[in-house]
Amino acid sequence: MEQSEDKDKGFKVQDRRRFSAEGELKPEHRGQEEPRAAAAAEPASAAASGPQAAPGTGSATADRSEINFATFIVGLSTQALLHLGEIPDPTSNHPVRDLAAAQQLIDILGLLRDKTRGNLDRDEAGLLDSILFDLRMKYVEIARNPNH
Repeated sequence: MEQSEDKDKGFKVQDRRRFSAEGELKPEHRGQEEPRAAAAAEPASAAASGPQAAPGTGSATADRSEINFATFIVGLSTQALLHLGEIPDPTSNHPVRDLAAAQQLIDILGLLRDKTRGNLDRDEAGLLDSILFDLRMKYVEIARNPNH
């Protein structure tokens, strides 16, 4: 009986890419750069507050200290976004572009994908592929129009 219920459920495919096939940012992802910028700047403020942090921030700090493949990949992609000028530099709070550094981080992520192929679970591989696609599209967009 359980097998017939599983067949009826099926699955849902959801496209989580930030960019369309034309390289344009999808409408549902517009305006999300600021929350990421705040999250990137938050670790410095959380570290400055030390153990006297506000109630409820302890679990967030504990979550940040957990390192796994996904958090490592997201960390590298955040650095690439910083170098692409998509996230403001936490020290100056202004975007700074360094396309050579961004390209190097994107290449490192590509190298990690090649070297870990067959060793990642489906979610990790999907995350890495999605991040690489988004970063490469953003890099091409910026390289073609550096004044944007």
